[in-house]
Amino acid sequence: MTYFSMFAVYFIVWWVVLFACLPIGLRTQGEANEIVPGTVESAPHRFQFGKVMGLTTIVSAVVCLIWWFAVTKLGLGLDIIPDFSPSGSR
Repeated sequence: MTYFSMFAVYFIVWWVVLFACLPIGLRTQGEANEIVPGTVESAPHRFQFGKVMGLTTIVSAVVCLIWWFAVTKLGLGLDIIPDFSPSGSR
């Protein structure tokens, strides 16, 4: 796997993980009973940008390391998917 391919996989995984990590630890203004005029009560009370970005980066790195290990060391890839079909025909 080339460095560019690994970067592309990391980039895609990072964005997917970002949207999974955004609601973690989020407290809304309605839950905090501090609604700023002009906003909805479902808006974040105090968005912790650094924590979300750090968690996203760490989780993405772990997922990409697992992906790299599976592709380079175990030889797994998209070409083995037909081997797992129920009919067994290829």
